[in-house]
Amino acid sequence: MSKAFAAAGLVSLLSLSTTSSAQQTPPPSPSATAAPAATPPVSAPRPAPRPAVRPPVAPAPQSAAAPVAAPGVAPLAPAELEAFVDGMVRDAMSADHIPGVTVSVVQNGQVILKKGYGFSNLEPAARAVDPDRTLFRIASISKTFTWIAVMKEVEAGRLRLDAPINLYLPEKVQVRDQGFTKPITMLDLMSHTPGFEDRALGQLFERDADRVRPQLTYLRQERPRREFEPGSTPAYSNYGVGLAGAAVAYVGQKPFETIVENTITGPLGMTRTTFRDPYPARPDLPSPMSPALARDLADGFFWTGDSWRKRPYEYTSQGAPAGGVSTTAADMSRYMMMILNGGTLDGAAIYNAQTAHGFRTAQSQPAPGVPGLAHGFLQYRLPGGRTGWGHDGALLSFRSSMVTVPELGLGIFIAANAESGERLTSQTAGRIVQRFYGPPAALPDAGSAWLKSNAAAFEGQYVSSRRAFHGLEKFVGLLNGRVTVAVSPDGRLLIRGFDSASAWVPQGTDGVFREVGGWRTIVFAMQDGRATGYYNSSGVAKYAKVGLLGGQGWLGWLTALTAIAAIATLAGIPMRGRRDSRETPMQRRASLIQSLQAVLWLAAIGATLVWLSKTGDVAAIFFDWPGAWLLIASSCALVAAVLSVIALGLTPFVWRGGRRVESWTVGRKLAFSATVLIYLAYSALLTIWGAIFPWAG
Repeated sequence: MSKAFAAAGLVSLLSLSTTSSAQQTPPPSPSATAAPAATPPVSAPRPAPRPAVRPPVAPAPQSAAAPVAAPGVAPLAPAELEAFVDGMVRDAMSADHIPGVTVSVVQNGQVILKKGYGFSNLEPAARAVDPDRTLFRIASISKTFTWIAVMKEVEAGRLRLDAPINLYLPEKVQVRDQGFTKPITMLDLMSHTPGFEDRALGQLFERDADRVRPQLTYLRQERPRREFEPGSTPAYSNYGVGLAGAAVAYVGQKPFETIVENTITGPLGMTRTTFRDPYPARPDLPSPMSPALARDLADGFFWTGDSWRKRPYEYTSQGAPAGGVSTTAADMSRYMMMILNGGTLDGAAIYNAQTAHGFRTAQSQPAPGVPGLAHGFLQYRLPGGRTGWGHDGALLSFRSSMVTVPELGLGIFIAANAESGERLTSQTAGRIVQRFYGPPAALPDAGSAWLKSNAAAFEGQYVSSRRAFHGLEKFVGLLNGRVTVAVSPDGRLLIRGFDSASAWVPQGTDGVFREVGGWRTIVFAMQDGRATGYYNSSGVAKYAKVGLLGGQGWLGWLTALTAIAAIATLAGIPMRGRRDSRETPMQRRASLIQSLQAVLWLAAIGATLVWLSKTGDVAAIFFDWPGAWLLIASSCALVAAVLSVIALGLTPFVWRGGRRVESWTVGRKLAFSATVLIYLAYSALLTIWGAIFPWAG
């Protein structure tokens, strides 16, 4: 992700993504990972309505007995599993330049594998990954802790899932109507359907500890616009999870981090798991990570082409509920065993049986055939028809995945300290299930004659519902965050993003496609036999087919025409003869505006190209957003667009002219009119794309 899409897709981050194995020993006595936050008491919430949970689609289990694999399912052999994981991880580390990996696998209440690979730090000396000590950033897996905290408040009667979320939020961060009448509920937040646009660049997390804001301040200052009716459209929202964390703190009358420590990580003995960041103590922020944990944090890295380079620490405290956890593979073993055990472990009861059922039963599904969400837990379709529940995670330099498979009593956790670890972490659970519980390897998927004959119904460019809808972040997202769908000559559906590609085959004729050589599915929304969009394989975003003006082709052609017109205008100035120099006062003004426009458009295009050339440094784009070059480009384009309107108003006077010998030639008038039309069209397109609003980065 060394490109502009890496930044625009960071918009999309927080999403999703050597010690041998040992039997789990009883945990040490529970203790918090840091001192309580020095934060003023939270004011008491309004009286909450009676607790209610959306009825599950099947009867809830009556007990939370230890998970047992289904009859006929053989438990994993530790030695065989370790050999398989060793090969998979080491191949990926070599091919994808991953410095360090940590893994844990549990089954039927036992740790089957717990292992570290590579190094966690290079300075002051290289340090090996220790699955018991090394803390990895797990990004959006943190959301599962937040959803557990939410359900504990539901169990306590302090929160209802189907009530307006504003009942449980301080007034200063309550959601504004913005023209929508249906209120957002906690269920909408859990299913990623509150309808918010998704903004991240320059504000989701910080590299400078002094810039970290209190969570409520962040939620108030970075309030996104609402784009969809609540409950109608999946659009993954980190901000929405931040609101859920604020609601937990408000009704629990304690800081969010303290609640998680007191009710989840502490009782489970997860003493090396924390939502806290290692910043200097400040009275307006939660207490920092303890020095003992901070010493064992893995650094994040990126590959420069010949070596690893360390990235700055990413402070996530202001959006902690969405992605702030740092933890070890050993602690995640306990966490997964608790989830698989129905909310209890070693006598610690974290949540009840009804909540446990809700975390493994889809409560929402965007469309038939699309993976659902179980109170915030993502659904994974795995080989052999198995179903997993969990979450993936991604920060700038960390990738992670946690998948639990209740029918196998199996839990798999993996994390890597480089962005290049995404392929490994996203595929590990599926590959383990495929290797030990999947069907025999099948022949490569054949193409579809039906798809070839209906290619036009699916082909085109698509853009995600999970994006910014205004300003420069919208422009960058539209520029690099879209995908192109095409049909190959052999009848396979090809989906290409800025730095990704995948192939799919239809499963019938109703718009359901399965990944070639894999097990993921996507589902197209069809209208009158043509695709209007599709739901991604995790069910948390819908890709809509873009119209004519949303296509990159128009942007490319108009950019080229504008550049040619501008160069021709400036190049023509020294070549004008005496006859061409004769002009009326109004034509003189028009000529000046035309020349100024040419300079501004060339400056805007040039500055954009310079910005694009610097997008290899993803961290710089994210933290320095929007950056000087993009601001220069947008500002120049804005002034040029305003001048385009003025030039249009001058066009009749240009043609009216004066006496023939004192006016422009017809050729020059035509050239001026052509540039006016080109510049106006370009201005209109950039306005639609959000590129000429430098104040709305």
